[in-house]
Amino acid sequence: EIHIKEPIEKEVNPCLLPGELLLCEASTVYKYIQEDGSNRGTYGKLVCTNFKIAFLDDDSASDDNEPQFKNKIVGENDITLQCVDQIYGVYDEKKKLLTGQLRKYPEKLIIYCKDLRVFHFCLRYTKEEEVKRIVSGIVHHSQTPKLLKRLFLFSYASAAPNNTDGRNQTVMFDTLEDWRDELERTKGNVKYKAVTTNEGYRVSEKLPLYFVVPICVSEESILKYEGRGIIWCWSCHNGAALLKMSAFPKEQDDSTSQTQKAFLDGIYKTISKPPYELLKTDDLSSSLPSLQDIQTAYTRFKQLFLIDSSTDFWATDVKWFSLLESTNWLEIIRRVLKKAIEVAECLERQHTNVLLIEESATDLCCVISSLVQVMMDSYSRTKSGFQSLIQKEWVIGGHGFLDRCNHLHKSDKEEAPVFLLLLNCVWQLVQQYPPAFEFTETYLTVLSDSLYVPIFSTFFFNSQHQKDTNMSGESLKTQSGPFRFLTVWDWSVQFDPKAQAFLNNPLYAEKPKPDKSQRKTARFKHQRQLSLPLTQTKSSTKRGFFREETDHLIKNILGKRIGKFINSSDEPPNSFREFYDSWRSKPVDYHGLLLPRIDGPEIKVWAQRYLRWIPEAQLHGGGTIATAAKILDLMEEVQSLQVKMDEEHSQAI
Repeated sequence: EIHIKEPIEKEVNPCLLPGELLLCEASTVYKYIQEDGSNRGTYGKLVCTNFKIAFLDDDSASDDNEPQFKNKIVGENDITLQCVDQIYGVYDEKKKLLTGQLRKYPEKLIIYCKDLRVFHFCLRYTKEEEVKRIVSGIVHHSQTPKLLKRLFLFSYASAAPNNTDGRNQTVMFDTLEDWRDELERTKGNVKYKAVTTNEGYRVSEKLPLYFVVPICVSEESILKYEGRGIIWCWSCHNGAALLKMSAFPKEQDDSTSQTQKAFLDGIYKTISKPPYELLKTDDLSSSLPSLQDIQTAYTRFKQLFLIDSSTDFWATDVKWFSLLESTNWLEIIRRVLKKAIEVAECLERQHTNVLLIEESATDLCCVISSLVQVMMDSYSRTKSGFQSLIQKEWVIGGHGFLDRCNHLHKSDKEEAPVFLLLLNCVWQLVQQYPPAFEFTETYLTVLSDSLYVPIFSTFFFNSQHQKDTNMSGESLKTQSGPFRFLTVWDWSVQFDPKAQAFLNNPLYAEKPKPDKSQRKTARFKHQRQLSLPLTQTKSSTKRGFFREETDHLIKNILGKRIGKFINSSDEPPNSFREFYDSWRSKPVDYHGLLLPRIDGPEIKVWAQRYLRWIPEAQLHGGGTIATAAKILDLMEEVQSLQVKMDEEHSQAI
């Protein structure tokens, strides 16, 4: 028996953003609160716009029960079209996936979201005409392939006022100065330079306008090989650098493989001269799981959290650990973290440059290079530093967000949660070493949700070139100048100051300011390290690339992936373990190197992101957010006492 609440008499209208249009709506839709068999719920109106699907009940009209942590753009009953994962219809108690044209309309609609929410709507009491309109509208607008310019991003950018907050601390890496500053910050400018060769995208549309290469690389060679070659990511304090390079596709005719041989010979000549005598290459496509494996594992993993009812929850609870194990998702996180530790060991202990190779150098390369920087560079553990890192390695670095998140529903084959994989790995570090990070796990959760909010341009393009070519607003008559897109890093768009407080870690161990006297000695030591490899006691014939190894290198980069060669260094295999254990035996320096704990149960499920919508998994009035709120209150109290003490003190004087 359904406990019927009287249908709403007063009209509830959706709050629309600039550029947002109401496409279809249905009234007297019944939304189940929690599918626990009791069928409790509320009546309301279900609407679909060009931005979101929203359920409006009479509660949404009143502001009495405002939560403390509220998103200004997406309410708790709103689902952006990009956030819809799958839609099921229920016909006579049977679930059926809805796609494309529908012959028969369901009596119940279940929407599974990419942020793992599950919505159940009952359409039995809705007029048949409205059911047809709303169901086909929702399926059409959220599941069928669309054109890039049809994204809400463009409607919003042309209609919204341009009042973006200019005081954003994040380095965007879209100017030459940004790259030069980064080189200076990491002391990489001794051996590397920022180049303008790709201005106007004359070298390659895949590369950003500006990037950094070894000093000895000439502009001609960049043009000749269409920007293929070694690109700098980051430099370690001892001068060793993290580099990346895209591998060549496997099938070619003779003439192209000739130019590639010449190109690789050129690379070899570069590598055999300083600063590359020490270089370890790592082909990530053979040493890490494929994108397909990552996608399969994540698809299995998320099924554990998309739960229809309380009964389902308790049924899976019994087999929870074996189900978790069988998804392989935590194992992938472990392998990625282990690879990042291996790279960190080469840079930190062996003073060896590391060259990451991948087909396009825009997927796993981004994950590993970002993780290494988070582990080795405390600047990347501040909020603005982490945001700048994402800009540098992912947004400007050319990660295909549009394809990997499948925002346009063009091809499921391209889809893979690569960026989510990075956030999951960073979360492991955040929960193992909370004082080392200026941001919280809530920040990471909110960032993962922002992947599906199409009012920010950050995660809705495949490359800087694609964004730049679509910036001009010629297709819209109202628009004269180029579009002004928002960046996700302006958190004030989504949250008011009170909610933003939850993104910052109140217990962050800030860096102590060094004395002047100490600073001088440190700087002197740094220069000495750059010029003399301190670890070189024995001759380094094997570790560098010399003539007999070049053919191996050429074969390897051409795609004949020789696994043995990749790992060939004269380091014994347990050097990784030794490095790891010796680091673990010392007290943690929150501003130095951080290595994740990766043994056994140390790799955990990011509970806040994955379990937050399941009532059975919640601690009422508890959990990390409750703790954070308590700490924030305490901090406020301490600050106000400090102000009082200062006042008393100044009065006494």
